[in-house]
Amino acid sequence: MKKKCMTAFFFLGCIIHLHAQEENDTLLSKHHALNEVVVFANKFAEKFKRIAQTVDVLKTSQQLTYQNNTADVLINSGKVFVQKSQQGGGSPVIRGFEASRILLMVDGVRMNNAIYRSGHLQNIISVDNMVLDRLEVIYGPSSTLYGSDALGGVVNMFTKKPKLADSNRTLISGNTTLRYANAIHENRGNFQLNIGGKKWASLTSFTYGSFGDVVQGKNRLSAYPDFGKKDFLVVRSGNTDLVVPNANPDNQTPIGYHQIDLMQKVLFKPNEKISHLFNFQLSNTNDIPRYDRSTEKDASGKPVYAEWYYGPQFRSMASYHFNATNQVGFFQDIQVVANVQQVEESRISRKFQNNNKDYRWEKVHVLGVTADAKHSYEKNELHLGAESYINFVQSTAERKNIATGAASRITTRYADGPTNMSYHALYAQHTYKINDNWTINDGLRLNLVRMDAHFVDTSLTKFPFTRATQNHTAVTGNLGIVYASSSDLKLSLEFNSGFRSPNVDDLSKVFDSRTGMVVIPNIELKPEYTYNTSFNLQQYGDGLNYGLSVFYTLFKNALVLDKSTFNGQDSILYSGVKSAVYAMQNKAKAQLFGFSMNASYFFTKNMQLEGVVTYTKGKFTDPLNGNIPLDHVPPVYGKVSFKQSAGKWNTELYALFNGWKKLADYNPNGEDNLQYATVDGMPSWITCNARLGFQFNKKLSTQVLLENIFDKNYRYFASGMSAPGRNCSITLRASF
Repeated sequence: MKKKCMTAFFFLGCIIHLHAQEENDTLLSKHHALNEVVVFANKFAEKFKRIAQTVDVLKTSQQLTYQNNTADVLINSGKVFVQKSQQGGGSPVIRGFEASRILLMVDGVRMNNAIYRSGHLQNIISVDNMVLDRLEVIYGPSSTLYGSDALGGVVNMFTKKPKLADSNRTLISGNTTLRYANAIHENRGNFQLNIGGKKWASLTSFTYGSFGDVVQGKNRLSAYPDFGKKDFLVVRSGNTDLVVPNANPDNQTPIGYHQIDLMQKVLFKPNEKISHLFNFQLSNTNDIPRYDRSTEKDASGKPVYAEWYYGPQFRSMASYHFNATNQVGFFQDIQVVANVQQVEESRISRKFQNNNKDYRWEKVHVLGVTADAKHSYEKNELHLGAESYINFVQSTAERKNIATGAASRITTRYADGPTNMSYHALYAQHTYKINDNWTINDGLRLNLVRMDAHFVDTSLTKFPFTRATQNHTAVTGNLGIVYASSSDLKLSLEFNSGFRSPNVDDLSKVFDSRTGMVVIPNIELKPEYTYNTSFNLQQYGDGLNYGLSVFYTLFKNALVLDKSTFNGQDSILYSGVKSAVYAMQNKAKAQLFGFSMNASYFFTKNMQLEGVVTYTKGKFTDPLNGNIPLDHVPPVYGKVSFKQSAGKWNTELYALFNGWKKLADYNPNGEDNLQYATVDGMPSWITCNARLGFQFNKKLSTQVLLENIFDKNYRYFASGMSAPGRNCSITLRASF
């Protein structure tokens, strides 16, 4: 394995791929690409050559549609690390930041709400990749334009838009996509219908997905012959839990779930300069088993849990988008997005041979509005904006005895009284296009964040407080200098800051336990701040493209999980288990640094070799314990691929890889999930994969994907499940 990793790293040191992706499904050499690539990192469309930040763009059907969810879109790009605790999940990591420190956006609406936790999230799967039009990953703090939570970067997802007719005849078009994959037992289908007139258009999309048990790879490292095996199952017989052998220890169960996704868009465009768009999205799952918890055993070797699953994950969004372009007046371009969102999630657990089943439900209602306007004059562009989001959180809980049906009170996950959190901001972004080669980006943002959480019933928690309030103001900014030559060389140097205000999950979480560990609220939390500098180099050519991005981030007031006390005690009895007390705390400071190298080489316009590698290192300084590894920091990772297209065929051979995450690099108290790794940490791995696509005609295409050809057993760092073994997926797409 070490020899294979060294070979991959040597290869990647020789070829370094540029971040902007191919614009079409076929391979094309990139001549004058800096003037051709358009990104929306600044909310308004802008040429890539004018943007200081590093931005990856994914927009082909191979990158978006032919994956089993949006988390896997990022995984298979090789450029974003993703953690998984169960099949129905996927938590992106950007430059050592994860979960609530990464901002998720869909169609101009922020998905992050007041209960996004600092641990691992699964919310990204509620955005249907079948209907994605493009996905942009913005690297580094992006708080000037995007506000709180954008510490490590932004995952900006854009869904397809309705198409208008180009004649007086009504346009009726659409497509259907079917997918099957054997190692994850995936059966998935999508149907899209577009009806367009001259001024009105409608786009409807519906997706149903069924995912079963995940069969992990059988070929393990000799040092860890049983790593990842699930050798037992918990079954219920009468009123008793029993442990029975798992007939196939490589079969990870329970892990399956079902999901439906619906999108309805209606576009009204009275003229070329004005458009109104209504956007409705709904995503709903059934129960999603928390697989990692189902594998845990206590000191005596018995299962810790008989049941642990997330209840149905529900997300709905309704938004109205107003766009005006080429206007006469001070602002030439105007965008307004008003939205309402509802999110529901729950956690249900029951200890082994215990009849008490605990239910904790959360509902979040979000109202939001964002307004952006751009004024252009001579060589300058001034972008002014305002943003306001209000979150209303409801948290309830109950314990039921599954044998008697008796119900009793338990602690809620968050404050049980009225709880709300609001984000308000004014911001300005300025672009000075000195000439065709030089650009300066600069901006400022004023943020105001408020939170008010009420603890009504403290008879169980014995908290010495009944209310937690926060009022934080923060000023963030950015400065970037970009040079783009006529030979398609781009150099940029940027300085930017980010902030994140503690949310309801950070500040008012009542109890969240692992085995032998309890997390309690800390109402004294302060905002986190990042200060980042990065240097980016990008070179396009007719044959060779290459790039390098190097960054350093100072992370102040970093929230980390550490030992604490509750009513003067460092451990308490919780759910019958003596558990050490922990709390989120603002540590002195943390530092992160790293780089990303990538390149592509076109042998011909239809044959390409490319690779990417990313390295990140992070540590925080504790006055008592010295330097400690920061959690959420992945090992070195990347991708190498060879692509070719010829007529109706397109093929790709590629390898995904992760380096070692040694024991010494794990955070001892955070979210690195050392209990799901080997005794030495998480081993390195490489998988070999092949993709074959065939276009029968303009309306019918198929793709066959063979993943993990050598059936390797491997696991992503911090993940509680092993990745699928040899997996064959077949996708068939028909349009009309």
